[in-house]
Amino acid sequence: MLLHDTALIFGRYARQTLRSRFAMLFGVLMPLLYLLFFGPLLTGLPLASRGTSWQVLVPGLLLQLGLFGAAFAGFTIIIEKNLGIVERMRVTPVSRLALLLGRVLRDAAVFVFQAVLLVLAALVMGLRAPLPGILIGFAFVALLTVSLASLSYALAMKIHSPQEFGPAVNAMTMPSMLLSGLMLPMSLAPGWLDLLSHFMPFRYLVDAVRDAYIGSYTTAHMLYGVLVALGLAALAVTVGTRVFRTAGA
Repeated sequence: MLLHDTALIFGRYARQTLRSRFAMLFGVLMPLLYLLFFGPLLTGLPLASRGTSWQVLVPGLLLQLGLFGAAFAGFTIIIEKNLGIVERMRVTPVSRLALLLGRVLRDAAVFVFQAVLLVLAALVMGLRAPLPGILIGFAFVALLTVSLASLSYALAMKIHSPQEFGPAVNAMTMPSMLLSGLMLPMSLAPGWLDLLSHFMPFRYLVDAVRDAYIGSYTTAHMLYGVLVALGLAALAVTVGTRVFRTAGA
């Protein structure tokens, strides 16, 4: 029943996405601009003790794609709430978990597709990374998307207008980007800033994907990254499902 309901909701929103191909491709524009205009500035710089500058930059851009894209996914829920769509769906027999999972799995599929486009562009520009590492990076993008999209939908169910939602999400995403080392490794930061960044869960995902891109799959960074990614996804889906079940009740 859950699988059927999830597939039903996923199909509904996947069809909507396929009808908006321009929006789907436009979502990868910002990371591509970073890749084209910021990446060449880093070529040859010793950003890390191992790997090239591209192996440092591209993993950060992949997770930036998931961070900013999934965090704003809740905008669609606000629109649907105002149109009465969410309430009509919540009174059907469809599982509340499926109402959430169908949406977030659609989001994960979209952002993994955009991540593939980004990596292909990076390969043309000079990225060299092992195929297993690239695939691991896509898995982290998917997990991050599931986590942040679930929390974004949960927040949107509690907020009444886009004017409230946008600033709230920005207040969370900007510190996350700056403290997780998406653009540059936090090992380059002053000691106090590096220490502070260890309280940011996204840092562990970034470090894990960077290890994967240089072919290191059994490091402490990878272990911590996997544990944080799975734990965050489980917590976010639980919170999101609870909000879908109780909001407006």
